[in-house]
Amino acid sequence: MKTGIIVIVVLALLVMLGCGKYNGLVTKDENVKNKWGVVQSSYQRRADLIPNLVATVKGAANFETETLEKVIQARASATQIKVDVNDLSPEKIQQYQAAQGQLSQALGRLLAVSEAYPDLKANANFQNLQAQLEGTENRINVARNDFNEAVNAYNSSVRTFPNNIVAGITGFKQKGYFEAAAGSENAPQVKF
Repeated sequence: MKTGIIVIVVLALLVMLGCGKYNGLVTKDENVKNKWGVVQSSYQRRADLIPNLVATVKGAANFETETLEKVIQARASATQIKVDVNDLSPEKIQQYQAAQGQLSQALGRLLAVSEAYPDLKANANFQNLQAQLEGTENRINVARNDFNEAVNAYNSSVRTFPNNIVAGITGFKQKGYFEAAAGSENAPQVKF
């Protein structure tokens, strides 16, 4: 009789421990999803801002149409890539990041071209939108860093004992990180 009670108590403790570990994994998974939403929101803000920036630039000066077209094309490409929050695999994140990287490069060229056109730089609308775009890029960087921190906490939790047993049983898998784009360790070259 005592053995049966001990077995039941031990099983009850294991179930309670498992429930606590499971709930912790759910909380961390939801935090990752939340941070991913902030990343997407930051990129969406940039995508919404770009048409206004391009319209202002076109109105202020007729120059470097190729640069503006590349910005428009890169924005269109970047907004077509969607990543399901329930499938944040390294491959999906890398695909999303590549499209956003092309847009970042096009915007960099646009901002570099503005240095060669004093009339454009003096345009108050352009300066305001340029400041907003720089602020947006900073927000994107912060959101990506916050996302990576949440993924780090989640992945660590999924991989450590005894969480790894609960994670394996309940289907929690590691998530992908945002990584630097290939070649980003090299300083960009500005050519006119």
